[in-house]
Amino acid sequence: MDAIDWSNLSFGYIKTDYNVRSHYKDGKWSTPAETTSEEINLHMAATCLHYGQESFEGLKAFKGKDGKTRIFRMRENALRMISSSQGIMMAELPVEIFEEAVVKAVKLNERFVPPYESGASLYIRPLLIGVSPQVGVKPASEYLFVVFVTPVGPYFKEGFKPTPVAIFRGYDRAAPLGTGTIKIGGNYAASLVAGDRAHKMGYSAVLYLDAKEKKYLDECGPANFFGIKNNTYITPLSSSVLPSITNKSLMQLAQDMGMKVEQRQVPEEELSTFEEAGQVGTAAVISPILRVDDIDENKSYVISKDGNAGPISTQLYNKLKGIQLGDEEDTHGWVTVLY
Repeated sequence: MDAIDWSNLSFGYIKTDYNVRSHYKDGKWSTPAETTSEEINLHMAATCLHYGQESFEGLKAFKGKDGKTRIFRMRENALRMISSSQGIMMAELPVEIFEEAVVKAVKLNERFVPPYESGASLYIRPLLIGVSPQVGVKPASEYLFVVFVTPVGPYFKEGFKPTPVAIFRGYDRAAPLGTGTIKIGGNYAASLVAGDRAHKMGYSAVLYLDAKEKKYLDECGPANFFGIKNNTYITPLSSSVLPSITNKSLMQLAQDMGMKVEQRQVPEEELSTFEEAGQVGTAAVISPILRVDDIDENKSYVISKDGNAGPISTQLYNKLKGIQLGDEEDTHGWVTVLY
């Protein structure tokens, strides 16, 4: 533990003490149990390997000034995993088992929860996979649910500082009637090529347009998009966007601050009218956007004129972080306090 530099962690994997697992067989889920093994023994014909029966979640635990550990909105993650299971015909994991496994994994790895004010957190990764052998294209009959944790720093190395993003018209992340609204690995695999191209060109992410018409904003590769203008928080409404729990939280906080909230189709041209914009998700919370470059159309929309995060994004970011750390009152009952 002495070797961990809490204030300079990357968003990567560090081995912790335990992970927690539950098995689904004969129509029942087993009681979550811990293991020290980092390995999963899989049949070579498991459906997760051949037919993409895999979903995952991401949430975080934080150490407060009072020394207590807090988990942020894990019930929402449990419900979203059920939605993912329905989308690709996996056995649905009960909310109670999800929450039990998450709490158990955090408690067993308590020594890896980064200290208060380190800027780091304990990232929690629940994973659900089909494990029974199946050669025909059918859902599995057996499933494995795993929760592992690892301490992480900021998702974007720049932290809470505006970065440029790019629009590439030659790539789609998900189709309107596809799997974009659920959190499965295939959506992320589909974003790797465009994401790699963007990173090599100096962008933090790709801002995808809708796959059908290429007119409206969908989301960034790893995160939802929002824009702010006229005291209004605007985020795309789309049938191919994953409902971000962070975005949902920020919409509520914006309303609490007296702002108007609009979830609607956002034409690309509207980028020129935004006073602030950002990417939002569990990993980054808010990553402010510096500018958006539409590469194929040779257009650039400058969001941050001075290179700094805007005042409303900053206020929202600080408010949400304050709730996660226990520094702000949790008026919406979002936080689970462990000790």
